[in-house]
Amino acid sequence: MMDSEAHEKRPPILTSSKQDISPHIANVSEMKHYLCGCCAAFNNVAITFPIQKVLFRQQLYGIKTRDAVLQLRRDGFRNLYRGILPPLMQKTTTLALMFGLYEDLSCLLRKHSSTPEFATRSMAAVLAGTTEAIFTPLERVQTLLQDHKHHDKFTNTYQAFKALKCHGIREYYRGLVPVLFRNGFSNVLFFGLRGPIKEHLPTATTHSAHLVNDFICGGLLGAMLGILFFPVNVVKTRMQSQIGGEFQSFPKVFQKIWLERDRKLTNLFRGAHLNYHRSLISWGIINATYEFLLKII
Repeated sequence: MMDSEAHEKRPPILTSSKQDISPHIANVSEMKHYLCGCCAAFNNVAITFPIQKVLFRQQLYGIKTRDAVLQLRRDGFRNLYRGILPPLMQKTTTLALMFGLYEDLSCLLRKHSSTPEFATRSMAAVLAGTTEAIFTPLERVQTLLQDHKHHDKFTNTYQAFKALKCHGIREYYRGLVPVLFRNGFSNVLFFGLRGPIKEHLPTATTHSAHLVNDFICGGLLGAMLGILFFPVNVVKTRMQSQIGGEFQSFPKVFQKIWLERDRKLTNLFRGAHLNYHRSLISWGIINATYEFLLKII
């Protein structure tokens, strides 16, 4: 009788255990897209920051790759990773939002909308990109720290943020329009084309082959989008390198840069070849890391 009673009491214990574990598993599952995006961004920034710095100098001053590299050599090794904290904070946060919000918003919009899936996913991508723009101040401070003209004004992220404070909250969001334009449309293209590109790659049968395919898929998309939105980033960089003064519109700054560079498209795209290779490597790393972590978490 005692054995029978003990046997009858066991199921509730097991059920209770499952009830305790299930919410935890659900929470991990809901957050994994954010976590994978965050880790992918960290991996990417740590590897590609020096390349990004060379590219930044070319975008800002319209100089050749060799001259930009010489500038960094003159600055010294101690300044090579100067300004890495803002992009590290920004990229880990924005890519977590980019991947996480895209998945969450896609599911939410599909449940409450009867529009075609393409339209639903495009809207989710735009909304995720718009949300990312909240962290524009980090991109803004990164620009200031990478510009050697400001080396004598502040030496770290905190000082850069403090220097902008006296100009008001708007100063932190200088260059917001090109950031919104770039984020929204690049997200639509990235998420919309990622699947079709991977389908046209050779079928992967091993984990390493999947990793290579994800790297190629992300790299090709990143390189294409890097070239497509390069002029937008040139204008954004110019706008964000200024502290105080008039807030000039996107068309006005673009026109000024166009005239400074002798109205030549080749001069406007100076640094684009390096950006192509950086984006190829960066987004290859991001996509491969993201997909790899997604499988193991």
